[in-house]
Amino acid sequence: MPRTLVLLRHGQSTANADDTFAGWLDVPLTERGRWEARNAGKLLAGHGLLPDVVHTSLLHRAIDTAELVLSALGRENCPVRRSRRLNERHYGLLQGRSRKAVRAEFGDEAYRLWRRSYDVAPPPGEPATPGGPRTEALSDVRARVAPYWAGRLAPDVRAGRVTLVVAHGNSLRALCMLLDGLGPDEVSRLNVPTGVPLRYDFDDELEPVPRGGTYLDPDLAAAGVAEVLAQGGGR
Repeated sequence: MPRTLVLLRHGQSTANADDTFAGWLDVPLTERGRWEARNAGKLLAGHGLLPDVVHTSLLHRAIDTAELVLSALGRENCPVRRSRRLNERHYGLLQGRSRKAVRAEFGDEAYRLWRRSYDVAPPPGEPATPGGPRTEALSDVRARVAPYWAGRLAPDVRAGRVTLVVAHGNSLRALCMLLDGLGPDEVSRLNVPTGVPLRYDFDDELEPVPRGGTYLDPDLAAAGVAEVLAQGGGR
């Protein structure tokens, strides 16, 4: 029985375009981001990957990306499950601020630690939703993604459903940690481009084959990763 999971970072958002920290702020897609979402749908169709179920965060840049993908596939009636466990990392006091301004105020070392370390969170800000976090490190994101993988995603994959997850740079990095057994040093070097589907196939033990998955458009993914690196990582 085929066991397939597809990970997709939302299309370019206005925060990506403006080089600002979005986190849990509900920023929209740009026109480029909408194109990326439709193109992702075409890539899925070209590889015969028609989702049986879709999982997204509660943020509209992920929800809208999923809707555009399903529209491109003609699968608007596909079940969609939403969870804040798939939300982007909460960036605390940095949310809504440009990366340039953060570096100028706090310095390069603090910026580097807050952005790419595994267990150092930025200074706390206001929760975006009642009861939500005030800040998060990547380790916190992994802690909330892990039960969602075990309780929702893994059962769908094990049942043979083509499962599409549309989420964010850091929630997908956390998920890749779980799928591939990545350590903190490895995940610090992992970047996820916007709008390029990453396919994972699994054996009977739900181990990925191959480790790391396969991008449906490797050239587009490589260009996207280069852009992420140039801009300083996922939002």
